[in-house]
Amino acid sequence: MNAQEIQGWVDSADSAFKACATLDDLKSARLLHTGDKSYISGASRSLGSLSPDEKISLGKLVGEAKASIANSLEAATKRLEDERDKKMLAEEIVDITLPVRRNHQGGLHPISIIKNDISDFFIEQGYFVEEGPELESGWLNFDALNIPADHPARTMQDTFFVEPLESGMVLRTHTSPVQIRTMLTKKPPIYVICPGRTFRADELDATHSPVFHQVEGLVVDRGITMAHLKGTLDNFARYMFGPDVTTRLRPSFFPFTEPSAEVDVFFNGRWIEWGGCGMVNPRVLQTCGIDTKEFSGFAFGMGLERTLMVRHGITDMHDIVEGDLRFTRQFGVGL
Repeated sequence: MNAQEIQGWVDSADSAFKACATLDDLKSARLLHTGDKSYISGASRSLGSLSPDEKISLGKLVGEAKASIANSLEAATKRLEDERDKKMLAEEIVDITLPVRRNHQGGLHPISIIKNDISDFFIEQGYFVEEGPELESGWLNFDALNIPADHPARTMQDTFFVEPLESGMVLRTHTSPVQIRTMLTKKPPIYVICPGRTFRADELDATHSPVFHQVEGLVVDRGITMAHLKGTLDNFARYMFGPDVTTRLRPSFFPFTEPSAEVDVFFNGRWIEWGGCGMVNPRVLQTCGIDTKEFSGFAFGMGLERTLMVRHGITDMHDIVEGDLRFTRQFGVGL
């Protein structure tokens, strides 16, 4: 073993590493030139049998040779890894312009989306969301709301009565019973909205459905006036239809409010009836045990289907209720 022979091992290893075309080739070359059976490894083991002077001189040469071979191996590894990465990027690139087939992941119905949207809006105003049963007592659905026994809403044409009729149970015709339940169990001040599903004996057509959704609002507090109601409705309308929408109140009649009004919105160049509202009838407050000398309140109610139809220009109720995914997917996932 001499300096020339050691340099030959270095040159041979460097040439072999540079000649490798793949990382697998380099692995074989690495074992050949740096493994236990390689010349340089054998030279390292043989240093122990040399004289002290030879051990110093040759040991330095062997150490430098091993470092040089290691540097050549590192350079070759980096070169081949870079080539591999570039090849993978070139071969595995994804053409994002190609059409793909995606499975629909599902989502909320647009009625659920708008209900959640409205709930979030009123929660930000300090309201609570209250819900109640869809199978309701006639007293809560009618009597407590000052709807007398001879009122047209209590006929078989409008209400689904549940057998046996003596039970006095109905499928609720509005979410107003939730307002009664709230006033019977909570003391003023009361700020709630009541979204939910309701039922009336209507035929399904372009503008009606026997099953539909409402959101009602109720406020009972000291000093509540129609001005508070109008301001609340204006704010609500701007949130639902845009900052430029205009509202108006038209005198109307509801047994549970006095005075009462219809709420119209001027949207897309025309006036559209949106819902009903008014000051809570003192009789309703008294029925619920609320002192009308100290407290007053207002209430309002809108159909969610109607709100959805107005806001998005939907002209046929069938689109909302028939479950066609081509319709519901337009509104996004909503989760």
